[in-house]
Amino acid sequence: MRWKRRVWGGIISLIGFMLSPLSWWNDLFVNVPLAVAFGWLVSLFYKPAFEAAVLVGYWLTNVAGLVLLHKGAQTAVASSEAPPYSKQGLLKDVLISLAYTGVILLLLKIRIVQPVSDYFKS
Repeated sequence: MRWKRRVWGGIISLIGFMLSPLSWWNDLFVNVPLAVAFGWLVSLFYKPAFEAAVLVGYWLTNVAGLVLLHKGAQTAVASSEAPPYSKQGLLKDVLISLAYTGVILLLLKIRIVQPVSDYFKS
């Protein structure tokens, strides 16, 4: 049964790493497209919410990635049941995600990332 826990923890860690801000090279290919897709989805219902939705989507993917990475690694290396996720661990993950959110906000403000319909305006 130990090998199953290690494999499962490894899979969860890999997904978390791909979503986390630790994989900066993959951010452009995973988190930003997910965040922009979330923004597009929200802007179909309320276009002015696009920027906020992109930021929220980006932030959620980063926090989810850090949480999954942490829990997956704990599961993979623990000799028994992993301890619960601490408030300090969550606070650290949230602060890292907020820093990366600032970068996304900058991309929105200089109009590199915008609603899909704005890319095709003449």
